[in-house]
Amino acid sequence: MKNKLEYTGFRMPPLITGTLIKRYKRFLADVELENGKKVTVHCPNSGSMKGCAFPGSKVWLSKSDNPKRKYKYTWELIKVPGTLIGINTLVPNKLVKQSIENGLIKELREFTKVKAEIKTSKHTRLDLLLENEHREKCYVEIKNCTLVEEGTAMFPDAVTTRGQKHLDELCDLVSRGHRGIIFYLIQRMDAKIFKPAEMIDKTYAEKLRKSKEKGVQIITRDTTITSQEIRIRNAVPVQLF
Repeated sequence: MKNKLEYTGFRMPPLITGTLIKRYKRFLADVELENGKKVTVHCPNSGSMKGCAFPGSKVWLSKSDNPKRKYKYTWELIKVPGTLIGINTLVPNKLVKQSIENGLIKELREFTKVKAEIKTSKHTRLDLLLENEHREKCYVEIKNCTLVEEGTAMFPDAVTTRGQKHLDELCDLVSRGHRGIIFYLIQRMDAKIFKPAEMIDKTYAEKLRKSKEKGVQIITRDTTITSQEIRIRNAVPVQLF
């Protein structure tokens, strides 16, 4: 692991640029590369990608050398007016975990042990389990947020029964004396506030408000994004109503 003073963020693999033609079937997109070649790429984002999949936009792709992969290119970033957006939903978990380990999340600096993908009940896993020197436990579920409208970041961008279940699980863990965190990582640079996307998933919004009342802590961070690196930046004010 890098020294805490050296760690800054998630390093991107070498990227190539192209133009988005269309995204379809959730996990696929067609892109025209700078040399004019058209390729089908893997889209590592299962959400609706509302507001961040406009045809004609500039995109950045990584390329895999794995001969077993059907689609060699992975869509990583897109440029929309005013910001780059991180598309890859695998990035938030890695970035948040590494940032906690390196003391970059002030709310969680007391925790010195970090474990990923923790089974908390028969049918539920949460992203992180943190422990401090007193063996106190903190459970963290990380959500990737890419929907921003007029400066307001919102989650989710599609109805998520899985996300609702995660909130229920965090509430249960808090009721048993543990600390519970829902962590929204905004993979954009144009958010001024964060709120639940009630017009998309009313049940999720209601559960988030109730979770807060029951002691689940909400942490938000936006990011600084370049084609070389994605860094955690600032806390974003939360507006639940």
